Amino acid sequence: MKNTVNEAIANAYGTRVQVFKSYVKSSTKRIEQLRMPENYQPPKFQQFNGHGDPRQHIAHFVETCSNVGTDGDLLVKQFALPLKNAAFDWYIDLQANSIDSWDDLQNKFFNCFYSTRRTVSMIELAN
Repeated sequence: MKNTVNEAIANAYGTRVQVFKSYVKSSTKRIEQLRMPENYQPPKFQQFNGHGDPRQHIAHFVETCSNVGTDGDLLVKQFALPLKNAAFDWYIDLQANSIDSWDDLQNKFFNCFYSTRRTVSMIELAN
């Protein structure tokens, strides 16, 4: 049926209708049911846009969260806050109900953003 409607619109107006899937949280119901500590205030996170060192981002994120009393699987509930650009796009494209622990999310994050390529400086090249 959708194809028929798209074809009719394309024929009438010379354009296709783009169908976007609606956003669904990637975390499981168990994660969603976790509660933040009483009087929790989200900290100011260092932003991550998909470039830079993902290990440093994770380290900063974990340390920042531990300073306000959150750790373990509660990290999953806060992880989207410092993400932007390509990193946030990656996050919203995660499969629904695919994250059931901080380890799950961390592993998926590293699989996407960690590179074995290393930038070599001019000094290293000269040696």
